Amino acid sequence: MRRHLPPASVLGALAVLALLVVTAALAGVLAPYNPAAVALGDRLLPPALFGGTWRHPLGTDALGQDVLSRVIFGGRISLLVSVCAVAISGTIGVGLGVLSGFLGGAVDDVIMRLADIQLAFPSIILYIGVMAVLGPGLGKIILVIGVVSWVAYARIERGAVLALKEREFIEAARALGAPTVSIVRRHILPNTLGPMIVVASFTLAAAIVTEASLSFLGLGVPPSVPSWGRMLADGRDYLQQAWWIATAPGIAIMFVVLSVNVAGDWLRDRLDPRLHL
Repeated sequence: MRRHLPPASVLGALAVLALLVVTAALAGVLAPYNPAAVALGDRLLPPALFGGTWRHPLGTDALGQDVLSRVIFGGRISLLVSVCAVAISGTIGVGLGVLSGFLGGAVDDVIMRLADIQLAFPSIILYIGVMAVLGPGLGKIILVIGVVSWVAYARIERGAVLALKEREFIEAARALGAPTVSIVRRHILPNTLGPMIVVASFTLAAAIVTEASLSFLGLGVPPSVPSWGRMLADGRDYLQQAWWIATAPGIAIMFVVLSVNVAGDWLRDRLDPRLHL
């Protein structure tokens, strides 16, 4: 019997994601300090619960910057990068997957060979190589992650289309003279929504981790922009002296990525029409 996610885990995941969206949208209001403000007199203050001051609940970093404010603004960057990248990769991948599966023949061969070529390169190496050439930048990292992540969408969409296009209701639509665009829009895409939601959830989580990884390496957003990956890089030299600098963004990444995966699985169960037959 198919197992369902416990309601508590789903509600917890949605609560974390809602908190991320709210804090990202209202970062300028909720953050107690300017994330770029330097106060050397307050450098390396511990969190309030570990002997610090409630003026800086999560402590400060080596430049006296408020860790809580940087975590809040870093969430805005992670959300912006991941959502935009998923929109780009999903549009490219689903479009190519539909063309590949529905048209077949030479079109299918060309698209799938392009996918095979891209899969031959490790993703992280591809990201690092492209970003090293282009240089850091918010728009650049969104574009790179979006363009590189299309393969999973295309391959899964192609498989779903191949299974659907020979079904009786598709043949009936063709017999009634429905145009190809209408068949794809009304019959193909709605019946592949579930798998695409699952892929999007994994891609969203992967985009957050990828942005953090590239920023950690100095290849993501510019140093002046607060980012969870940049905070991890700044805190790696202070793990024994000021562990909170890297711990706060690390916990944020862990909870957000876990919540995205749980929410994606729940949405698949709710929206996939095949699960309600």
